[in-house]
Amino acid sequence: MEVGFMTDRQYDGILQMIEMIIDGCKDLNEAKRKIAELRKDKNEKGKTE
Repeated sequence: MEVGFMTDRQYDGILQMIEMIIDGCKDLNEAKRKIAELRKDKNEKGKTE
């Protein structure tokens, strides 16, 4: 497994995305569910490409 490094800009972008997801959630479980759905969608798209 190759270890990569993240720039400050990439790190900030990830935090902004997390903030957008959490902003629309009522509680932690809803946020977790949304993130799990996004990860599942990405994994399914990656398998078809």
